[in-house]
Amino acid sequence: MSGFIESFRNIFKIEELRQRILFTLALLFVVRVGAHITLPGIDVGKILDQSTQSSATDLLGLYDLFVGGAFSKAAVFSLGIMPYISASIIIQLLGAVFPYFQKLQKEGEEGRKKINQLTRIGTVPVALLQAWGVSVQIYSRNVGGEGIVIPDISPMVFTMSTVILLTSGTIFMMWLGEQITERGIGNGISLIIFIGIIDRFPYALYSEYLLLADPNTDRNILIEIIYFIAFLLVIAGVVALTVATRKIPVQYAKRVVGRKVYGGVTQYIPLKVNAAGVMPIIFAQSIMFIPNTVLSFFPESEFMRGVAEYFNYTSWFYSIIYALMIIFFTYFYTAIAFNPKDVADNMKKQGGFIPGVRPGKPTSDFIDNILTKITLPGAIALAFVAIIPTILGKLGVTQGLAQFFGGTSLLIVVGVALDTLQQVESHLLMRHYDGFMKGSKLKSRRYF
Repeated sequence: MSGFIESFRNIFKIEELRQRILFTLALLFVVRVGAHITLPGIDVGKILDQSTQSSATDLLGLYDLFVGGAFSKAAVFSLGIMPYISASIIIQLLGAVFPYFQKLQKEGEEGRKKINQLTRIGTVPVALLQAWGVSVQIYSRNVGGEGIVIPDISPMVFTMSTVILLTSGTIFMMWLGEQITERGIGNGISLIIFIGIIDRFPYALYSEYLLLADPNTDRNILIEIIYFIAFLLVIAGVVALTVATRKIPVQYAKRVVGRKVYGGVTQYIPLKVNAAGVMPIIFAQSIMFIPNTVLSFFPESEFMRGVAEYFNYTSWFYSIIYALMIIFFTYFYTAIAFNPKDVADNMKKQGGFIPGVRPGKPTSDFIDNILTKITLPGAIALAFVAIIPTILGKLGVTQGLAQFFGGTSLLIVVGVALDTLQQVESHLLMRHYDGFMKGSKLKSRRYF
């Protein structure tokens, strides 16, 4: 513990690191302020009368979770950074289909800059489309039978102003994220989502406290302690899933250039057990929302209501289908994110080889075989983490707290926290200070 406190003090001894952290905190504060500025034409009183907690079991509730409650408040930053994420996903998927994007991905730094520029451009039409949908949804939202939009404002004026402000808010947040990445600490876009999710945690704890204080419930301090221990165990499991890798040794042949000898060293290819990250959950969750959305158009049909029961997030049928889809998308996204053939070709060009495996296609097949084997336990673990909130909901945990026990929110929080911590660690070690993970094997842990 003393070592952790000393490392924390060392952060503020390094002027550059201190400035980066303070700059990051300042911009994140701006992000949270924007999440509480209500759009023009909204009756603030009626917005405040609504529930402060959105359900994360529908598409809008999940969206609201990622933007830190800004959507339920009809704030200027209601779209958050999600249009940028959507545009980024589209660009990555295009890279698996179109040779132009595949070429950009192989061009190193210049290709990355071009992809980032295309992502920024693609964010604008995505934001415009989503802003229009949000404006329609807000205008039609009712509280106690009365709309939350001020009656004197016309639908056209409200829609135009809302679309412009929401799109501008997304572009501004995208700029803030890039500034954090460049001049702050950590990945700016990820930190914006991270701070939005963490913002809901105090509300979840308060809801749990109200249940504990209510004499009419069966909650007691022992149950809360069990929940706390389970929470720590789940976090530990997610951390292990995030950092787990399988290292493949690569030997480089010796080369004599003049009087110097190059190569002859052994390096490793780190294959992550969960190479797809949180993307399989996002893809699967988006698709699982479709049936309920379609079925909601037939409220009078008894047959459709019966079918809707199977796709209710609390049903075991929903959980099983959801888990199977996550396993499928884990393999799908891993295939997009990691190409064994490209790795084998680059090794061959640099004179590297895996001991006991011939260069070229045999190397590619060898890497692909290992990747397939380690992805299966990773996919199963990811699916289990995703359905933990549903399981805990059946056990009586409040929905607000259950969503932090697993699912998309916990994976994002753990992944961003680890990435930011490792960047701080690198700054400390570069200036000969002890880092937070002194003596830890966290960065090179092998599970398979």
